[in-house]
Amino acid sequence: MRFPSRHWLIKWQEHAGAAGGPNGMSESLKHFLQRWLINTFAVMVAVKIVPRIECDSITALFAASLLLGILNASLRPLLWLLSLPLVIITLGLFALVINALLLYFVGHVMKSFVVADFRAAFWGSLIISLVSLVLNSITGTGDSRIEFRRGKPRSGGGDGDGPVIDV
Repeated sequence: MRFPSRHWLIKWQEHAGAAGGPNGMSESLKHFLQRWLINTFAVMVAVKIVPRIECDSITALFAASLLLGILNASLRPLLWLLSLPLVIITLGLFALVINALLLYFVGHVMKSFVVADFRAAFWGSLIISLVSLVLNSITGTGDSRIEFRRGKPRSGGGDGDGPVIDV
């Protein structure tokens, strides 16, 4: 029986150390866990605020947010493509309906995470989107780029150098 060479083991250790830094966790795994925690917190806020969304346990909350994240990553682009005319006509507001459908589907699939009706799914998805947007902006995790810059102080000339908000 032939064992792997020491050279292979050294290369693997270098790769693991370079990918994850001192604690061995890769950046992509950190990014995934951070987004999952943010999504879980957003779902928890929706459960607390929207009356007809209920969750039995913290484990079910983590599982529901994971399933919602998987559906958002896999099924949401297809739904966007199929409903592109509606998204354009409604100036993007139909995206809220797509998010509500995905949340409603998660409530339908998981018995320990209940979404009573589409209205609850709509308000829940709106809250989840807002909380996720704020937390992703604060942590720098998400795709949103909101930057506040302060220009030069205004002098009496009115040259238009005031606060600048880039979105």
